[in-house]
Amino acid sequence: MPKVKTEQLVGEMLLPLLERQYYELVDIEYKKEGSHWYLRIYIDKEGGITVDDCQSVSEQVSIWLDKKDPIPNSYILEVSSPGLDRILKKPSDFERYKGFKVDVSLYKSVKSKKKFTGELIGWEEEQLLIQEEKDGVLSFSRNDVAAVRLAVEF
Repeated sequence: MPKVKTEQLVGEMLLPLLERQYYELVDIEYKKEGSHWYLRIYIDKEGGITVDDCQSVSEQVSIWLDKKDPIPNSYILEVSSPGLDRILKKPSDFERYKGFKVDVSLYKSVKSKKKFTGELIGWEEEQLLIQEEKDGVLSFSRNDVAAVRLAVEF
């Protein structure tokens, strides 16, 4: 089964299980690293995720996956929080984090740079908009954006 289809199938199947316990399914990754396949499930909830949350969800998801068996090959299951520098993917992510500082990575250089940091304005008609301190409002085409992450400031 292709990677994207596996992620989508597992996500659709897990969503009701997680929502009943007030967890948000942030992302799913199914990827091969070395000789092992990994199924990574990123969750969040109001007030943040604890190690106990990850353990509890991991145990429940493991039992559920064993029963449903949607993945034909063996894999390592990991359940985690999205982290401080969480990646923004869904429209709801971009709405929720408007006004937050983000790091934007591009596939190709713009103004001789592939990385920008600024305040997230949002998505408008396939364009990512950020407010950068030096250059003001910058707009990037959705097709040019490799990743958008919350910026971590110390």
